[in-house]
Amino acid sequence: MSDPQTLNVLFLCTHNSARSILAEAMLNHMGRGRFKAYSAGSSPRENQSPNPLALATLQKAGVSIDGLSSKSWDHFALPDAPQMDLIITVCDNAAGEVCPIWPGHPATAHWGYADPSEKQGSEAEKLEAFMQTLLQIKRRLDMFINLPAASLDKMVLQNTARGLAAS
Repeated sequence: MSDPQTLNVLFLCTHNSARSILAEAMLNHMGRGRFKAYSAGSSPRENQSPNPLALATLQKAGVSIDGLSSKSWDHFALPDAPQMDLIITVCDNAAGEVCPIWPGHPATAHWGYADPSEKQGSEAEKLEAFMQTLLQIKRRLDMFINLPAASLDKMVLQNTARGLAAS
């Protein structure tokens, strides 16, 4: 682990505009210094930025959006990038892609969520889809951050994180 006090977690999705952004912000909000979350995309669009509905949902939930940006996962495979302890894919597309070789060989898991940005309907219906996704992420993160320290040991971390995918 990069710092014995802090576990670095990278959330991956295809465009890094909705689910991975929600997960990054929520874990940083809930993590109480034990966790540092990041997010990235396997293929963010040119000039990609976080989905405005994701940002609005986070603000409505009282979660800071400071510093959130869409970026390629290549950013985290560089030698000077923070070393990750756990990498979690949050969309099925990114889960099936060939990932870079991550420095330190972190644990990996897949926590799939439906893409709220694909919701059709009124603005209120779209916002509700983002809120439901955020609540699903929060429920899983509640369990994750409350795990005993022994469950966060590198050898146990991967199995623990993958087990939460069923939650």
